[in-house]
Amino acid sequence: MRIGFPVSLACGVVLVAGCSFSFGVGSTSVERPTVEQQVADQLAAKVGQRPKAVVCPGDLKGEQGTTMRCQLEANDGTKLGLTVTVTSVKGSDVKFKIKVDNK
Repeated sequence: MRIGFPVSLACGVVLVAGCSFSFGVGSTSVERPTVEQQVADQLAAKVGQRPKAVVCPGDLKGEQGTTMRCQLEANDGTKLGLTVTVTSVKGSDVKFKIKVDNK
């Protein structure tokens, strides 16, 4: 039996700071499916359970300080807001942090 994500996720905990992914040459953003996959992977690694879904509104602009609101759906159906923030960009390497919002 799978349970939902731990209650600590609903309390605005910063989960991951230092995730990274790369985008193609000449691109200025990371595609939405890649962002969603990376966020789900990092959350699964942190809490030991994969979310049912992570949904983001679009591509993530590869520029330091850029934020994007996404939504996590836990296995029990609970939905939580996520904020993905780009912390650094070096060439095509984008680093970001994820924060679960309690809004």
